[in-house]
Amino acid sequence: MKCRVCRGPAVIDLPRHNANFCVEHFLRLCRNQVAKAIEDFSMLSPGDRVLVAVSGGKDSLALWDLLVELGYRADGLYLGLGIGEYSDVSGTYARAFAEERNLTLQVLDLRDTYGYDVPTAAAATRRVPCSACGMSKRHLFDRAAIDGGYDVVATGHNLDDEAAVLYGNTLHWDLEHLARQYPVLPARPGFPKKVKPLVRLTEREMAAYCVLRGIDYQVEECPMAAGNTHLGYKAQLNALEATSPGTKAAFVLGFWDRMSPVVAGLRAAADEPPDATQRCVRCGAPTLAEACAFCRLVETSAAHAPVPVPTPRRRGRR
Repeated sequence: MKCRVCRGPAVIDLPRHNANFCVEHFLRLCRNQVAKAIEDFSMLSPGDRVLVAVSGGKDSLALWDLLVELGYRADGLYLGLGIGEYSDVSGTYARAFAEERNLTLQVLDLRDTYGYDVPTAAAATRRVPCSACGMSKRHLFDRAAIDGGYDVVATGHNLDDEAAVLYGNTLHWDLEHLARQYPVLPARPGFPKKVKPLVRLTEREMAAYCVLRGIDYQVEECPMAAGNTHLGYKAQLNALEATSPGTKAAFVLGFWDRMSPVVAGLRAAADEPPDATQRCVRCGAPTLAEACAFCRLVETSAAHAPVPVPTPRRRGRR
């Protein structure tokens, strides 16, 4: 197996590119794909201060590494979700990555700061854990970016993530979410700009990038994600990809190229901010109610007794 670029020994085959790559040229491919996504969607400018949403997993750590490699000023924020051993291990990887590279990592713990964690919030609200998790992340990353003077928040959503979300939204013809599914969400009053620079790279490619760059990361899946619908969508799309390499990229990139302009008007409406004069009475965030959804979540969850966390399912590196 030879590298398509230099004809040296290859370390990875990428069926969707119909090519094999050595270490040097695979890493270059990853950097080029991120640079292309940033340019094509006008995600970042050279002087931007970037806050990376760091989870301790392969995608967020690879993203942070790639942004630094490309010359961007990028700091990280790790949010301790209180999901037992899973969160403890994830935080360890995030801290180690930052320390080894002399990068700035902010750490915020839900239980210590707000008196609740994701398992408890799920029980208190009687909703799936991903709901409380997503709401907490969105609010706290937004707030940290605004308070810290960052120009943009970067998240590690990869091609597989975007394909699964698009698949689900299309199956249900969820026009509101289809309109908002785009690699960039512009800044608006009270909210920072958000970007997804990994949208041209797959989960497998990010795992390989971390291995080849010597990046240790949390391998286990979140124990609270069992039964998540998007995991099922990913499995179905992986089956299609196995028989027809490039399907996921054609699906997602084709949507943004051809269909996204069609729903541009819907996106503009979806991006309309709440009444700028309406602010949460507790945290000051824009809201349509007296208190924002996050503050209501904190009030409900902090009053609930702590809930034990399932033991994470072990698995090996892919």
